[in-house]
Amino acid sequence: MLKKVKRHSLKKHIERNLTERDFSKRNEPLTYLGFVVDEAFFDDFEMLYEFGKELGLQRKDVKVFTFVETRRKIPSLRQNQITNKEFTWRGEIHNQNAQEFLDFPFDVLIGYYNGKHEFLGAMVAQSRAKFKIGFNNSDPRLFDLLLAVDLQNKEAFKSEVKKYLKIFKKI
Repeated sequence: MLKKVKRHSLKKHIERNLTERDFSKRNEPLTYLGFVVDEAFFDDFEMLYEFGKELGLQRKDVKVFTFVETRRKIPSLRQNQITNKEFTWRGEIHNQNAQEFLDFPFDVLIGYYNGKHEFLGAMVAQSRAKFKIGFNNSDPRLFDLLLAVDLQNKEAFKSEVKKYLKIFKKI
């Protein structure tokens, strides 16, 4: 029962954040790049930092935030991680690192996950990023650009993102 209430609240949060989104700075050039990643799907974070370097960014200008269904018992040094337990039943996020990440004005935010994901969708909707890129079967209301790329194929992912960033004159 509580899961249904949480999911309903997340949907309401997404709707509210979509209506409040500021589109005025969507065409700014790329200086800061953010990734929201489902850790169950992808865990090669070094590849994401290398991709930022290929785009001409320094490592400090690329940020990665991950979602894990449940936190493992093993201690982790990962600061930029959130679990479903850190979303309240009202759909609010209780994680200081997540709030700082979402309040940061990224020029491009990439939702690195497949399909619709309630928790990551809520994070993307709440993000103050200026331009958002998503992938296969994601909620199209959340993203400015949806790419039909197999995310397991890293080279195809890189080439498609680069191609569209050049078309939109971000790089």
